[in-house]
Amino acid sequence: MKKITGIFLSMLFAVTLAACGAKAPAGEDVKEETKTEDVNDEKMEEKKDDKTSAKTDLNVFAAASMTESLEELKAVFEEENPDLNLVFNFDSSGTLKTQIAEGADCDVFISAAKKQMDELDPTSDTKDSDITIDPSTRFDLLENEVTLAVKEDSRKEIESFDDINTDKVETIALGNADVPVGQYSESLLKNMGVWDDIQDKITFGSNVKEVTSWVSEGAVDCGIIYSTDAKAAGLKIVDTANPDMLDKKVIYPAATLDKSAKKEACEKFLSFLNSDKANEVFSQYGFKPAS
Repeated sequence: MKKITGIFLSMLFAVTLAACGAKAPAGEDVKEETKTEDVNDEKMEEKKDDKTSAKTDLNVFAAASMTESLEELKAVFEEENPDLNLVFNFDSSGTLKTQIAEGADCDVFISAAKKQMDELDPTSDTKDSDITIDPSTRFDLLENEVTLAVKEDSRKEIESFDDINTDKVETIALGNADVPVGQYSESLLKNMGVWDDIQDKITFGSNVKEVTSWVSEGAVDCGIIYSTDAKAAGLKIVDTANPDMLDKKVIYPAATLDKSAKKEACEKFLSFLNSDKANEVFSQYGFKPAS
């Protein structure tokens, strides 16, 4: 009887021990749960990455004077088109046109003058590039104004374009000859009959933002820039050019590049630029609808 009892107790102990061994220590349970959570987190990150990579980049080359307005419109457009991502390249229209002609990856071009757009237009007599826009998508988007601007706290008492050729102005910043704002400035000053007389006063900038920066920093007494740039930089506009004194209106044409493989996305963006939402933002920065 004692022998049987002993055997029974031994078997009971073995069963109990096996049951205890089958259960993992508490620490191992936590590790397993943590491992599972890490895997789930990785899957979620992969889904986020997939969603981001699924977005199509739309490369927009736009005149530097459109920087603030288009940056603000970017969020609005992308919210309405979550599959698209706007990638901007802002510079002088002349520089952008050259980059496009040399093969830069561009889908939409917005110039600050018709000249640069014409040079990419296969229907234009001044076309000079093998890479061209799709002329069926081209339209005049906006109009700007040429202004004489000074720092808000300027003590120079500069009040009009006529003051440029007086002792009130010792230094003035203008855009280069290959920059639309520089071309408008030159035509204005030549039509005023003062171009040759003020050459010693001029400092030339590579684009309108550089000219604007020099005026803001007080590096020059004044500068000829667009109304939109003066307002964005908080400068004081002392005079606005009469359109009759310019050789051409300050028109901003827009178009899709013929080589773009994203024609549908380009059409969406150009259509958006013509929307009431976009026009409201453009007007806040001083632009007017092209007329």
